[in-house]
Amino acid sequence: MPAPRLFEPLTVGSLQLANRIVIAPMCQYSAIDGCMTDWHVIHLGQLALSGAALLTIEATAVLPEGRISYADVGLWDDRTEAAMATTLSRIRACSDMPIAIQLAHAGRKASTEVPWRGGAQLPPDHPHGWQTVAPSAVPFGAHDRAPQALDRAAMAAVREAFVAAARRAARLGIDAVQLHAAHGYLLHQFLSPLSNRRDDDFGGSLENRMRFPLEVFDAVRDAFPSDRPVTLRVSGTDWVEGGWTIEQTLAFAQALEQRGCSAIHVSSGGLHPAQAIPVGPGYQVPLARALKAAVAMPVVAVGLITDYDHAEAIIGTGDADLVALARAMLYDPRWPWHAAAHLGASVKAPVQYLRSQPRQFPDLFTAS
Repeated sequence: MPAPRLFEPLTVGSLQLANRIVIAPMCQYSAIDGCMTDWHVIHLGQLALSGAALLTIEATAVLPEGRISYADVGLWDDRTEAAMATTLSRIRACSDMPIAIQLAHAGRKASTEVPWRGGAQLPPDHPHGWQTVAPSAVPFGAHDRAPQALDRAAMAAVREAFVAAARRAARLGIDAVQLHAAHGYLLHQFLSPLSNRRDDDFGGSLENRMRFPLEVFDAVRDAFPSDRPVTLRVSGTDWVEGGWTIEQTLAFAQALEQRGCSAIHVSSGGLHPAQAIPVGPGYQVPLARALKAAVAMPVVAVGLITDYDHAEAIIGTGDADLVALARAMLYDPRWPWHAAAHLGASVKAPVQYLRSQPRQFPDLFTAS
């Protein structure tokens, strides 16, 4: 039997990955004033023992008003950096898994309640709410408050906040940065004609709508150490007539690649309430396949990838270079172990857990 492709190593930029399984960023809504808590130690710590190739810290706001909710993680000042440093030191004491961070600004989708309390947008006069901002004064939902349209000075401030957060991430020893330009958040809002109604150099044509996200990428790439990757997560389509499309995504990805983007992670949707998403196992893989045909940089597929053979097929057929898991990892934090056993591969495990290796899989574990 040929060796499974899912467990082949891969280099992304200068980062060496042990296999093709990455842990996608997953918001936990468990921070206090932007600071990580003990929950993040437990949550990220267990995932760092999973045998995946890369752990990505959840969407991390570059400004307080860029948080999705008041309980989001941030990296905008010394306090939030110190809290993250404490969390990372505890994880790294027990795992050598590379760690990336997703830097984000929620734009008009900010100022919300946490999901288990309904997730509705909170008004600026609410104790946990604030005024949102966006490319244009177009609210996300019919009952949401209109955001304030960013002027050029405010856009520059947002760009510099991304830069400052990237520099903090570098000081923390984080191995890679992912910019969040998906799921209807600020950078995606600039890309989509449904949310970007500007009539200046940052609105209208595709070139103009890409301008600010590319400016942010260039600034972060310049600020983050050149020997560490900067990647980007994008929604491949809005799933709405007249919105952002896969064809526009390809043009954006090619522009990113020319600027030194190390990888692109393709998701979809999140920009408009009218989205009609054909949800099913691997429903976003065709978007990854389209990107693979258009760029040379590694492409990450995500979205209801839960089956081991399915993940292997995505890599084996060349639809993507990596698969990202989110909910599947929450449900089964040892998913990579079980995939390796199923496919006949080996995976790193902590020395404390080596005795758990099942007898029928004598070559499953290598010590970390």
